[in-house]
Amino acid sequence: MLVDGDACPVRDEVFRVAERHGLPVTVVANGSRGVRLPDWVRRVIVADGPDVADDWIADSIRPGDICVTADIPLASRCLANGGHAVAPSGKVWDTTNIGQALAGREIARHMREVTNGQTRHSSFTADNRSRFLQALETTIQRAMRGPAPPPPAMPDFFSD
Repeated sequence: MLVDGDACPVRDEVFRVAERHGLPVTVVANGSRGVRLPDWVRRVIVADGPDVADDWIADSIRPGDICVTADIPLASRCLANGGHAVAPSGKVWDTTNIGQALAGREIARHMREVTNGQTRHSSFTADNRSRFLQALETTIQRAMRGPAPPPPAMPDFFSD
């Protein structure tokens, strides 16, 4: 499991769930050096700069791996590489919803430009934490089952 570690509000939850399942965890960040991690968790500190941690995660994720991130473009890159992506809010990103999320992100960026950067962020709640735990558990179970089999081929009624 890969964790986009800068300012991740659910690190402890990730550690508990991963330990219960015996899954390795790598926390990737360009900051947070002072955050204490369990001894069995791998820490990767990348250079400062925009998207450096995201690039490391996207380059490292493999099919079936899980990424915990609130970053929609990173989630999209993880999905494109065959991984799974879960947001700290409990949102599970997949191929059916990531396109709309990317479009919504672009609209929000435009609105910030129009309103001179005025935004409203809701606070992280116990409900978010609970939704995240449920989503992470579901995603782990899905990843352990492996990729879904392709749908059966439809008969070709129109061939000669």
